[in-house]
Amino acid sequence: MDKIIIKDLVVFAKHGVFPEENKLGQKFLVNLTLECDLRQAGLSDELEYSVSYADIAKETTAFLTENTFKLIETCAEKLARHLLIMYPAIKALEIDLQKPWAPIGLDVGNVMVSLKRSWHQAYIALGSNMGAKEKYLNDAVQILSNHPDCRVLKISPFITTTPYGGVEQDDFLNGVLLMETLLTPLELLDLLQTLEREAKRERKVHWGPRTLDLDILFYDDLVLSEERLVIPHPDLANRSFVLEPMSAIAPYFVHPRLKLTIQELLKQLQG
Repeated sequence: MDKIIIKDLVVFAKHGVFPEENKLGQKFLVNLTLECDLRQAGLSDELEYSVSYADIAKETTAFLTENTFKLIETCAEKLARHLLIMYPAIKALEIDLQKPWAPIGLDVGNVMVSLKRSWHQAYIALGSNMGAKEKYLNDAVQILSNHPDCRVLKISPFITTTPYGGVEQDDFLNGVLLMETLLTPLELLDLLQTLEREAKRERKVHWGPRTLDLDILFYDDLVLSEERLVIPHPDLANRSFVLEPMSAIAPYFVHPRLKLTIQELLKQLQG
């Protein structure tokens, strides 16, 4: 990915654990590396296809001077999120936030926090087989679309499917969406489970009826196995009600473990 680099931006701001730091303020040095696609800007010589480093520098200065945080870790985290949300062309960024002459009681010239944050692509399965099924799915999509840390990019058609897992119940309405998110996998899981609770989902029977079911299928090419979350979804290859709608929006997405496309997995399942 192409990069725009801003080095040694000096900002006088009021951040620190000690009260005098929040009152008197001090100098901070900021280095930014912005990852974005600069091909069209380079070919056209037009700023509208790039990201103005002057605007980024001004926005960074304004953010750091208009807010006060105890930790420079928080400064860097909040600034990264602010810039990624405000400038959609930035896909990822790295921040080095330096605090010269930090008051730690030792002869040290500088301390620094360095972090990298980016947008991640996630595929989410949606399902409902109780009440106003389509409304539950549409409401979930709308809430995710409105969330500042999420951008819904594609939504599959909703399909009606028979229940999976052997529990007698009503047919499901299923779909898949593609989104970009600044949330980590577990933060995204927490958000999805919050939406399920708000839809009054009850987990009384395994594979039982539910007002809203939201599952993380993929998160970039991540392979993750934790107590709360497994990515890719462990049963995805056996679920036509997931593969079919996902195939409508991402037929050539390659499963990072199985090394097969969604289209190939669907054909394999259908025999």
